[in-house]
Amino acid sequence: MSKTVEFYFDLGSPASYLAWTQLPSLCARNGATLSYRPMLLGGVFQATGNASPAMIPAKGRYMFNDLGRYAKRYGVPFGLPPGFPVNTLTLMRGVIGTQLHAPEHFETLLGVLFKGLWEHQRDLSDAAVLEQTLRQASLDPVGFQTLAADAQVKAQLKHATEQAVERGIFGAPSMFVAGELFFGQDRLDFVEQALQR
Repeated sequence: MSKTVEFYFDLGSPASYLAWTQLPSLCARNGATLSYRPMLLGGVFQATGNASPAMIPAKGRYMFNDLGRYAKRYGVPFGLPPGFPVNTLTLMRGVIGTQLHAPEHFETLLGVLFKGLWEHQRDLSDAAVLEQTLRQASLDPVGFQTLAADAQVKAQLKHATEQAVERGIFGAPSMFVAGELFFGQDRLDFVEQALQR
């Protein structure tokens, strides 16, 4: 029976980006399904009393150095977008709205936004930069903004974030395999082991 990796993420999390670069191939080689679970990391932090490691200067410096090491190991580009940490409220609403209402564009959109932030270091919280980034990828920026402004989409992102907290999530990325939680892109080896049981 095929297993599933539930991938809880926020585009503004650099560790979520690194996990995203690895999870599709990890799932493919283990015959597993990758299930994307967008959530709002700020909402998770607020609900759990957690905060970004970047808020503690020494820890933040170490974390970014460590993420750079992993990016080098994975062979993927990595850099911080201007104004980090990024306000991803509109981005995540657009992502979950696309997942719900235009799923055929979801994975393409996810790639464009993750790469826009962490490979090309674009400030996607700037509406003009976001519009240009979507247009360059032949995606519809007006449709994206319409979804991001939709009341039902907003409610769905809020619900998804609350559900994540109820499941014990306190940060991103978080992954579940057969109900077991794995936190952090540096735990992908444990995710793979869980798939092989």
